[in-house]
Amino acid sequence: MNTIIEPFRIKVVEPIRMTTPEQRESILAAAGYNVFLVRAEDVLIDLLTDSGTGAMSSLQWAGVMRGDESYAGAKSWYELQDRVQEITGFAHILPTHQGRASERILFELLGGEGKVVPNNNHFDTTRANIEHTGAKAVDLVIDEGKDPKTRHPFKGNLDPAKLEALISEIGADKIPVVMVTVTNNSGGGQPVSLENLHAIRDICNKHELPLFLDACRFAENAWFIKQREPGQQDRSVREIVRQMFDLADGATISAKKDGLVNIGGLLLLRSPELVRQADELLILTEGFVTYGGLAGRDLEAMAQGFDEITDADYLQYRVRSTEYLGEKLLTAGVQIVEPPGGHAIYIDAKHFCPHIPPRHFPGQALVCGMYRHAGIRAVEIGSVMFGKEKAPPMELVRLAIPRRVYTQSHIDYVIEAISELFEQRDQLRGLEIVSEPPSLRHFTARFREL
Repeated sequence: MNTIIEPFRIKVVEPIRMTTPEQRESILAAAGYNVFLVRAEDVLIDLLTDSGTGAMSSLQWAGVMRGDESYAGAKSWYELQDRVQEITGFAHILPTHQGRASERILFELLGGEGKVVPNNNHFDTTRANIEHTGAKAVDLVIDEGKDPKTRHPFKGNLDPAKLEALISEIGADKIPVVMVTVTNNSGGGQPVSLENLHAIRDICNKHELPLFLDACRFAENAWFIKQREPGQQDRSVREIVRQMFDLADGATISAKKDGLVNIGGLLLLRSPELVRQADELLILTEGFVTYGGLAGRDLEAMAQGFDEITDADYLQYRVRSTEYLGEKLLTAGVQIVEPPGGHAIYIDAKHFCPHIPPRHFPGQALVCGMYRHAGIRAVEIGSVMFGKEKAPPMELVRLAIPRRVYTQSHIDYVIEAISELFEQRDQLRGLEIVSEPPSLRHFTARFREL
């Protein structure tokens, strides 16, 4: 059989409020042409993010009812700790309310003026948390990862030669940690190979540097390794996941992605001294070390979610359904980051809107056009998000697919809408910023159309 079906049945449904183009025009203007400021009830298909927007399973909801709400030493914490230790091999696990809280704790301990943190590509909150401490975030993805049309099985790889060159240029003493994001969100959701992780681990060993994973989508990355990397086809997803984590000294995880929950995160550490310092910060800012700002029911749902995420049937459906969207858009002439990623499709906004220069934000123009035309909400990953000092190498619009939420007919609607918009793309208008915050401006900036 060639048809990939959803490996689940729908048990509860939520209505979608239908809106007209005229209504959406007014809503968009009132939101300052920033779809982050649009009410969720005014969105038909919400592809803004896959973070915390997934549907939990019946077993996860059963866990919510079992949640132990004790302040210290709750049974639900030990359920989560045992599950994560089994999957990752890390002994020291700190719960947080979401991934950026893990990043904040980590970089408060490791960041600071004069420090430099390399990565394949930092995502928005990672970069912001690093730079908030006065450190500098540097992207060292392989060159293939900067070209939407290039097909490479692991376009998310961190370039070992670029890392060695950076270490030679500034000295290892200025690099507190090397990070690798799996999968590479800013670079089109592209995976990182085991071969690349081993190469970066060897460089870190040579220069006595710790290696950390930004492991929000670790299971999807492991699935790509199983499918694409020679010698990995006969291994289980869990075996590959474990090898990925075994190569790292620590990890930040937003459980709102591959943890299949609506809230929650983790900070994984090996260094006893770093654990001691992180425990102190966690208690100060998040909560006691056995709940980290989360309710017991959240911990219980996370434990079950981490068990479900490595299921091969689920991962096959997840990746194939995303590929389906990407392939249909390519057929319609819409250039995307190739090959399609695991959690999202990234449209090349430069190709879609060649008449709009980066200074007028072609990705944001496309985001507004999609909402105006069809009520679809997406997110710009280009000059709005990362171009405050200089234009980034790619102007992208991400269609992030929530886990276990939308059916194929929803995705077919998205394909039809974007294909229609592509035929009318010369009508899209650039924008300029009216107001913006000092950092993470894409969340709350307001625009006007030119």
